[in-house]
Amino acid sequence: MSSADWAIVALIVVLYVASIFLALAETAFVRMNRVRAMALEEEGRKGATKLVQMLANPTETLNSVLLLVLVTQLTSATLLGVVLEGLAGTLGVVIGVILQIVVFFVVGEVAPKTYAVQNTDKAALSVSGFLWAITHFPPMRLLSRGLIGLANVLLPGKGLKEGPFVTEMEIRQMADVAAEEEVIEGEERRLIHSIFEFGDTVVREVMLPRPDMTAIEAEETIEDAITVAIDRGFSRLPVYEDTTDNILGLVYLKDLVRRARAGEQNRPVSGAVREAVFVPEQKRVAELLREMQTDKFHMAIVIDEHGGTAGLVTLEDVVEEIVGEIVDEYDIETPALEYLGDGSLRVRGKTNIDEVNEALDVELPDDEWDTVGGLVFNLLGKVPDEGEAVRFKGLEFRSERVEGHRIASVLIVRVEDEAPSEPVRAAESSDTPGRAVNG
Repeated sequence: MSSADWAIVALIVVLYVASIFLALAETAFVRMNRVRAMALEEEGRKGATKLVQMLANPTETLNSVLLLVLVTQLTSATLLGVVLEGLAGTLGVVIGVILQIVVFFVVGEVAPKTYAVQNTDKAALSVSGFLWAITHFPPMRLLSRGLIGLANVLLPGKGLKEGPFVTEMEIRQMADVAAEEEVIEGEERRLIHSIFEFGDTVVREVMLPRPDMTAIEAEETIEDAITVAIDRGFSRLPVYEDTTDNILGLVYLKDLVRRARAGEQNRPVSGAVREAVFVPEQKRVAELLREMQTDKFHMAIVIDEHGGTAGLVTLEDVVEEIVGEIVDEYDIETPALEYLGDGSLRVRGKTNIDEVNEALDVELPDDEWDTVGGLVFNLLGKVPDEGEAVRFKGLEFRSERVEGHRIASVLIVRVEDEAPSEPVRAAESSDTPGRAVNG
């Protein structure tokens, strides 16, 4: 080998070592996220501040790293092929390819990238200075941007776009993995998912429907209103005139008690009415929560598209969408979902369809109705009798308890033969109670 060959070999070694370092830097930077970098910055770790700034727009740094990786690897591979071909001809080229696959892959790719995956924080902090330097090196920035611009010209509509660099789905998946690996508790995982679902939820899905509302007529006495509030365990009551479609406002139990102590217990409750907040049923609960915090109110009347009363929503209803059901001393706790010994599922009529979909791993439609009761109503096309059932999507929905025009409880059973919406009635024979026959 000549002195020129030895010089080329030395250059190959330098490029090879550089490619190892760049492989580590690339993986460490890709594995690091801005939230983690901000946490390291709060801990006062050296280099964390630079990571936070670079991760605000990671494409600039990543493009520079990838360009250097490409240059070092292609150049070293080309030079190695030239040297070995000069020494051994075609055999040298074959040897060069084997070296590239075995040595360069195992030592130059697998080892540094595995280390970066296993020690992301340490690796990212150690290369932050280098990454900062190449990101802000003007010639490198111009070259990488020029090449990207050329790619965008050659591939119109396929160009690089800015963020988001972490999607909602990725965060949800990270929470699932963290819970499986016992990094976080299962309840913390559920809370993370609830927060994302909270942003898509509308008031109609969390409100108390009008038939379930406890309201008092404006001409009722203050003493009567106090009795209703205490019996039902409420601190606020809607006040209506003629019908609940005409809500005048709200009365507070503390106001009623104060007036009663002043001798006004026989006066009409209309004199103690406070102004109510009215919201549309399609309003997002996240927006309503902000308004409740800002304007300091705990209850709102929900109106439908025709201006009628659809129901009411409280601060507790909104918060429960995030933290789950809150049961106090006045609540009668009845589970929304109850698994029975025969494999069936008992649900309340007002149970949200999404809960049933998750519990049974099915995809019941929720575009036209929100609750299981609404689904059964629409499938049957009428108010069902107790024991009447309908089959849909491989499930049988049996109206277990009907209160007036409302379905209070439904039994859901999987059936073998899936058929279109098919009404089914309970057999009247006393020796086979609850047995279903086609009607």
